[in-house]
Amino acid sequence: MSLKDAGTVLLVGAGQMGGAMLQGWLDGGLPPSAVTVRDPGPPERMAALIDKHGISLNPEPSEAKPDIAVIAVKPQMLDKVAPGVVPHVDPDTLIVSVIAGPTLDKLGGHFADGQPIIRVMPNTPASVGRGMSVLCPNAHVSAGQVEAARALMSAIGDVAEIDDEGLMDAVTAVSGSGPAYVFLLAEVLAKAGVAAGLPEDLAAQLARQTVTGAGELLHRSDLDPATLRQNVTSPNGTTAAALSVLMDEPAMGDLLKRAVAAAAKRSCELAG
Repeated sequence: MSLKDAGTVLLVGAGQMGGAMLQGWLDGGLPPSAVTVRDPGPPERMAALIDKHGISLNPEPSEAKPDIAVIAVKPQMLDKVAPGVVPHVDPDTLIVSVIAGPTLDKLGGHFADGQPIIRVMPNTPASVGRGMSVLCPNAHVSAGQVEAARALMSAIGDVAEIDDEGLMDAVTAVSGSGPAYVFLLAEVLAKAGVAAGLPEDLAAQLARQTVTGAGELLHRSDLDPATLRQNVTSPNGTTAAALSVLMDEPAMGDLLKRAVAAAAKRSCELAG
């Protein structure tokens, strides 16, 4: 399904993630007339985008309800925001939540019985069209509505779908929080370069380009990460020496398992 066929969309929250989605939808061909935005104070850049395309901002409820309502607010704002969304939708409107934590049951408590709802966990590379989103629909979502949600999220990156909501905490821990782990790698790699004697600006440049370049190579390659790692590693060479440290105790893999477990636990806590 193309964006043009996804239907009308109400976007609730035009912050970092909501704004990234809106930009992606417009770039992907969703007509501005098909979008309405609810946000009491959109960031300056988003306000300019909304104004440029003549998108309706904070209108009163009308008889014409949107096909999809995408809620992109912080978890602690859900209880405050949801009541204001209800008058703008009907029981057939697909609710798409990109809020980390709240379950389908908790989300459903804010809307009509039988409301079709999809939980989505995107991540911040969505802002450059390279996001990863995972969809989890409730039992009331039709196949066509799933495809419409896929079309919306595909505008900002890759999309996967699961039917076991219990996996969403792990999804959040791996891809939702994952960009921060990569940014930390670039950060500590630059600091390690400085410790090895490099000027700070050169170390930062090397670390940034190495991380982004390796990510692009991984993106374009059909090879799995382990094979790509092995291809860089000559026996008894410099890379092998470094990896002997990273893969020794405490291994980098063990640290990441602990990190993902901690993030998943916190996601579960945020579910309330």
